[in-house]
Amino acid sequence: METETLAMAQEIDFSMLALFMRATLTVKLVIILLLVASFWSWAIIIQKYLDFRKVRTASAEFDRAFWSGEPLDELFEQIGPQPEGPSEKIFSAGMLEWRRSHRDDGGLIAGAQARIDRSMDVAIAKEAEKLNKGLPFLATVGSTAPFVGLFGTVWGIKTSFEQIAIQQNTNLAVVAPGIAEALLATGLGLLAAIPAVVFYNKLTADSESIVSGYEAFADEFATILSRQLDS
Repeated sequence: METETLAMAQEIDFSMLALFMRATLTVKLVIILLLVASFWSWAIIIQKYLDFRKVRTASAEFDRAFWSGEPLDELFEQIGPQPEGPSEKIFSAGMLEWRRSHRDDGGLIAGAQARIDRSMDVAIAKEAEKLNKGLPFLATVGSTAPFVGLFGTVWGIKTSFEQIAIQQNTNLAVVAPGIAEALLATGLGLLAAIPAVVFYNKLTADSESIVSGYEAFADEFATILSRQLDS
């Protein structure tokens, strides 16, 4: 009997494709959902990596131009009315409010410093929103994918027990395929969740670091303008 059971088990295809094809509709839907979530998570991770690298490069180039000693008015004219880089947008927001705060006679409208600070804060908030776009999806996948996979596992095991009851047979050849299909869902859930959690933490830290750089630049720029206001 054991020899026959082992022979039957060896004839069963346990490849991932075969396990997917033998799975019930519910487990198939769970597997497809997890694969899509994993694919979309990696797409966000790669896109964010490219975006963050581009942002850092643009910020470094602008910092060199800003601290080169070139007059701020000339730098503002070079950037133009539609700046591309995030640091340039923050700088332009401050400079634009600075110019708007001057009266026709050359004097300054009261409260100029506060308005300049608020303008740059709004620009920073917009750039932070862009940086964090897509990260909540990674957090959602990281927190829910294991439970979605567990649901598929529970459903697959339930189906296996039903087959045992129908066939009244507990041989390995009867139990193993259903258990393997069920565990596939759990494995895919972990496969989707682990990278999502790791890169969510990494990208969130990178985003906070970049935004901190924006805030530091805005404070330095506000200090420069404050000196001109006091003079």
